Amino acid sequence: MTGGLAGYRGAAGDEAVDSSGAVRDGYAVLGPALERLGETGLTDAAAEVAAQRRKRGVVFGAWSDGRQHVRPFPMDPLPRLLSAADWSTVAAGVGQRHRALNAFLADAYRAAGRRRSDADRAPEVVRAGVLPEWAVAHSPGRHPDAVGLAWRGQQRAALAGMDVLHTVQGTWVVLEDNLRVPSGIGYALANRDTLRAAVPSLFAGVRPVDPWTAVPLLQEALRAAAPPACPADPVCALLSSGESDSAWFEHRLLADALGVVVVRAADLWPRADGGIEAGVDGERIAIDVLYRRFDDAELGAHRGATGQPLVALLTEAVRSGRLGLANVPGNGLADDKAMYAWVPAMIRFYLGEEPLLESVRTWVLADDSQWGEVRDRLHELVLKPVDGYGGSGVVVGPQCSAAELAQLQAEVAAAPHRFVAQEPVEFSTAPTVVEGRLRPRHVDLRVFSVAGTRTRVLPAPLTRVALRQKSLVTNSSRGGGSKDTWLLP
Repeated sequence: MTGGLAGYRGAAGDEAVDSSGAVRDGYAVLGPALERLGETGLTDAAAEVAAQRRKRGVVFGAWSDGRQHVRPFPMDPLPRLLSAADWSTVAAGVGQRHRALNAFLADAYRAAGRRRSDADRAPEVVRAGVLPEWAVAHSPGRHPDAVGLAWRGQQRAALAGMDVLHTVQGTWVVLEDNLRVPSGIGYALANRDTLRAAVPSLFAGVRPVDPWTAVPLLQEALRAAAPPACPADPVCALLSSGESDSAWFEHRLLADALGVVVVRAADLWPRADGGIEAGVDGERIAIDVLYRRFDDAELGAHRGATGQPLVALLTEAVRSGRLGLANVPGNGLADDKAMYAWVPAMIRFYLGEEPLLESVRTWVLADDSQWGEVRDRLHELVLKPVDGYGGSGVVVGPQCSAAELAQLQAEVAAAPHRFVAQEPVEFSTAPTVVEGRLRPRHVDLRVFSVAGTRTRVLPAPLTRVALRQKSLVTNSSRGGGSKDTWLLP
């Protein structure tokens, strides 16, 4: 091993060094800069990154015991590098999944609007025998009123965020689909700005793809969410619950980047033509598209400026043909943990293609036969609640004590329909600065795609890193951090 990675001992499947300790081709470009920095420079770089984050206010919020705790979003100073070949593979697979899941949402919610005289009102994917009817009809993510919250032909998931892992075998696997209110693009943009300001020497001789080129693509997708009756140049706004939202920093950053205003429910007024307008700085502005940044469950908890429930205000505006929502409520039907198991089949059914990215082997325990297959294997598997979100409720069987396993067995046996079980995935590590030294830490990748007139993957993925030794948890709310992600040309 040579250069600035000399002495770094990577784990199996490390992205920077191979099993012999030799630096992989992609990471060789960082060697000279890391050698100049040395251990002292790495420590200084980590401190400067933290200082830049504080200066820029890069934080996230998490709720516990009924209180919000706002914390800095940690960032490691060493970027994660992806080759053009790897990015091409990931982008093609993510775009494919996004197209298939949008087709499923259109099918599933169109079915509820079929003619009452139709003998079989199930979605086409159910009628074809690809999905069991109960998986759609009884999904906790199904929103019965979502049919009326999209205009005819609208892409229900204008924005998607897929969590992808690079396995120790060298393949890319999708761990999770996020189609409700995917977050992270703003943090990916902030990461690049932070690293350029804090450690400019890392960029010497290297020109990674600029993540800010994703912004026009997101703008285009939001404009495409405007219904046909809206003006040629629709007015967009970002709908937020405000400072109480865990991603409030990101809401403000993205609004500035997109050139739109941030509005809250109480800022929204009904218009005489059925549309909505927002009160901004003492003026009323007609809004054609709302980039929605809080969950479906919160729609019923907020009220507009006239006291009308927000969900009723938005529904009336959409049905009048004056408003588009991005994303449309009800997308939890397509991204719950049970539906994940059928995404490869959806790709084949709707697109006539073979999946380009692998999925994790998943057992849907609402199915008696599948529950029977894993009943005695919970100590080997990862258990996830079907309606879980953001990593909540996930239990890693191999890391449980005997007492914890007994409790898990009882809980799952009492209501197996609430869970899925998955094979654990051994995924890659990347060198991360820990107390001035480079140490291997597990990393995942959230990849964003947009669907407007066509589906495109944004060149602004977010790498999340498990900062604790041997930890597999990358979620920011559970102690994870992030890295700047370099897409190499």
